[in-house]
Formats: sequence, structure tokens, C-alpha cells
Amino acid sequence: MPLSKASSRREVHHRVIDMRAYARDDGLYDVEAHLVDLKPFTHKRFSTDEPTPAGQPMHDLWVRITLDGEYVVRQIEAAADVTPFAICKEAESTLSVLVGERIARGWSSVVKERLRGAASCNHLMELLIPLATTAMQGIVSLNSEHNGNKLNAKGVPVKIDSCYAYGRQREVVQRLWPQHYQSP
Repeated sequence: MPLSKASSRREVHHRVIDMRAYARDDGLYDVEAHLVDLKPFTHKRFSTDEPTPAGQPMHDLWVRITLDGEYVVRQIEAAADVTPFAICKEAESTLSVLVGERIARGWSSVVKERLRGAASCNHLMELLIPLATTAMQGIVSLNSEHNGNKLNAKGVPVKIDSCYAYGRQREVVQRLWPQHYQSP
């Protein structure tokens, strides 16, 4: 186990999120997310008087976005196989407000602005944020022109300061782009 030894405890919730990116034969890309929430014990749901058995999903949700090579959302689809209330399935269609948007800096803000609160399902909305990272990591490796040498308007690699490892004061920048390295 990579973390330190945990205190004595018992599991009370298990969320599984699986995300995958695919290159389609037509030149577009599909990125899919699947979320399942489980309880390891029998529990009561607000939506029914019947208890839900341990290990039975509380949520079983899917999202697929189809992107072009510029990361523009061409199509989006959701499926809610298990939800707490039947009305939750109606939220599947709310994601369509993102068609035409580009996955880029600011994506998380756009998703939250368009889908927060009663506008959509929080679980579907929350899947769309890491789904963007999955898209970027999946697609960028297929495009050799995006190998880390893409420059901003000032001629600085866009990777610089985009995360901890690529910070200007870090050894990664010193090794890859020594002219942009700044001593701490």
C-alpha cells in the first residue's frame, strides 16, 4: 500500500470511476467515463422503503463525449442505469449544452457554470472534469506535434507552470527547457 498504515476503520462507501479514450475510425475521438457508487452494507435510500442490499449500486452512470482533433465537443451522451430517483434519468439530456465547447483551459469553469445545481446531475457534471484530462492524455500522445514543444504567444512552452513538475523552478524544466528555468 503506497499510503501510511491507516487507523482501525471500516469501509462505508466505495466509488469506482473508470475512464478511457478511444481513437475512432472516422478521425474523431470518444472519451468515456463510468461511475459506480456502492455501500458495503444494507442501507435505506430516500427513494424507496425497501432497503438496498450491500454491494448493490446506488449510482451506475456513463458519459461519452466525442471530440474532434481540436478538442471541440461534437457530441455528448449520458446513461443513468441506476439512480436514486427515476427523475434523475432526465438529467442525461442536460449535458448537450456542452456541444461546441472546447476542452481547454477553463473547461472546469464552463462545465460548472452550465451544469451546476438543479441544471443537471452533480455526478454527471463531476465526471466531465477529469474526463477532460483523460481526453488530453489519450489524444495528445497520438499527435506528435503536441509533444511538449507547443509554445504560447510569448514563445514559452505551454507546459511550463501547468503543474507541479513543470514549475519553472523544478528540475524537469531545467532539463527540458533550460532557457526557461528559474532558480528557486
